[in-house]
Amino acid sequence: MSDIKTVFISFEQGAVYLQDALGLAEDDGLETAVIISLFTDRRAEDDDVIPDGGQERRGWWGDDFNEDAADRIGSRLWLLSREKQLSEVLNRARQYAEKALRWLIDDGVAESVDVVASIPRAGVLGLQVAIQRPSEPVIRYQFESFWSA
Repeated sequence: MSDIKTVFISFEQGAVYLQDALGLAEDDGLETAVIISLFTDRRAEDDDVIPDGGQERRGWWGDDFNEDAADRIGSRLWLLSREKQLSEVLNRARQYAEKALRWLIDDGVAESVDVVASIPRAGVLGLQVAIQRPSEPVIRYQFESFWSA
């Protein structure tokens, strides 16, 4: 099974579809699934503070029709866009990413998913994701994005 290869650019610019000589490039679907899971805006919880102080809770409208209310697309990483670079914010980034990727384990795509959040340099949030798939080597992804604060 393959999917259109999606490449993450940044939180502000989002992701793009990669092209090759024949048109749209393909991948095995895992990288695209990870990018969509991490960088699609999940609806904010009722007690989340919206970064711009507004009321827009974002999220995908289709989540309103899921039979399982906990089954939602995306992550709440967007809530961190104006946060300071503190250890508790890194902990929240890790938690948000783990929650967004939990479906990989629940659906049997992966045996485990490990996330490390870091500040590789000033103004940058780094996420390192390691996914252990059944009977396959660990696949690692690294994402970095600039904090606006």
